[in-house]
Amino acid sequence: MTIKVIIVDDQAMVRAGFAALLAAQSDIDVVGDAADGRQGVALSRSAHPDVVLMDVRMPEMDGLEAARQILDPPRGVVHRPKVLMLTTFDVDDYVYEALRAGASGFLLKDAPPADLISAVRVVAAGEALLAPSVTRRLIADFAKRPAPRRRSGTARPGGLTPRETEVLELIARGLSNQEIADRLVLAEQTVKTHVGRVLGKLSLRDRAQAVIFAYESGLVTPGEG
Repeated sequence: MTIKVIIVDDQAMVRAGFAALLAAQSDIDVVGDAADGRQGVALSRSAHPDVVLMDVRMPEMDGLEAARQILDPPRGVVHRPKVLMLTTFDVDDYVYEALRAGASGFLLKDAPPADLISAVRVVAAGEALLAPSVTRRLIADFAKRPAPRRRSGTARPGGLTPRETEVLELIARGLSNQEIADRLVLAEQTVKTHVGRVLGKLSLRDRAQAVIFAYESGLVTPGEG
């Protein structure tokens, strides 16, 4: 199935370069582009893309507000694409709020072309994508915040089973499904099933929101092994 993508960035050369790269893929179709967040929101609602590549800093409306409007649309607007934020090292302060708004992840603008193509496919498939440097800064941000009240040893969030709780903790540590499978001595498909149940029970969109939930609930705190 073809993945429909729109690109929202105030730099024309960035839009053109990304569009050319993605359009060359047989499974990706670039259905439009926009120069600011306001145009991006309107385009998303008319073009119904599967993935929105969204720059963070733009005129008229920044990428954070645009992501909020796309992911929390007014009544009557049913379509909700995945949003992949495009960032540079100097705008990491936006990471936390964008993930809370429902963005599926971040990609650094200077990432290799293959990473951009892979990111679009990963996000379209419902997975979260966080560059390692962005993940480290996200966890560092949590470390600066007042520690949430730690859940008791017997309380499990959202009715999760002990195994599902364990999987959630490892997701919050940034482990992939294969790494979780190796850690828990399980089949990778079994881990995928557990992840799906965790997201369903907690009404979370993807792994990015699972990371947010684990830290905000106090299930996991920065610095733990």
